[in-house]
Amino acid sequence: MDKNNKGWNFIHNIAQDAEWKPGLRDIFDYRDLGIKDGTNGDYIAHIIKANGKELKDEVKEWHMHECEFQFVLVLNGWATFEYEGEGIKTIRKGDAINQRPMIVHREIDCSPDFEVLEIVAPANFKTKVVDNPK
Repeated sequence: MDKNNKGWNFIHNIAQDAEWKPGLRDIFDYRDLGIKDGTNGDYIAHIIKANGKELKDEVKEWHMHECEFQFVLVLNGWATFEYEGEGIKTIRKGDAINQRPMIVHREIDCSPDFEVLEIVAPANFKTKVVDNPK
């Protein structure tokens, strides 16, 4: 085994075979891209898309993710978030965010066609609802 590959596996996730499942948030569906299994849990990569549900959603509350890395690329639509120390940001199709570890934030709103690619480390990160940072 090459000492640089960390025991990771080659993954080819085929779009035609995509399975969309419920996940962290009820208002979104999630497509796991196989990176969690390919990196032995070091990372997770998934596509998240709005599913048309309009339910109470705790992630609209102030929260943080217990992770070491979080990258978001907007594939479609838009969303507005508020970040502790960064203010209100609207991300749109083509925009990317490197969300620093443990930053407290909340979603304010998103378009019905909102869709993102998200990569997080580690794969088994936790989300905690927290008090308003102001």
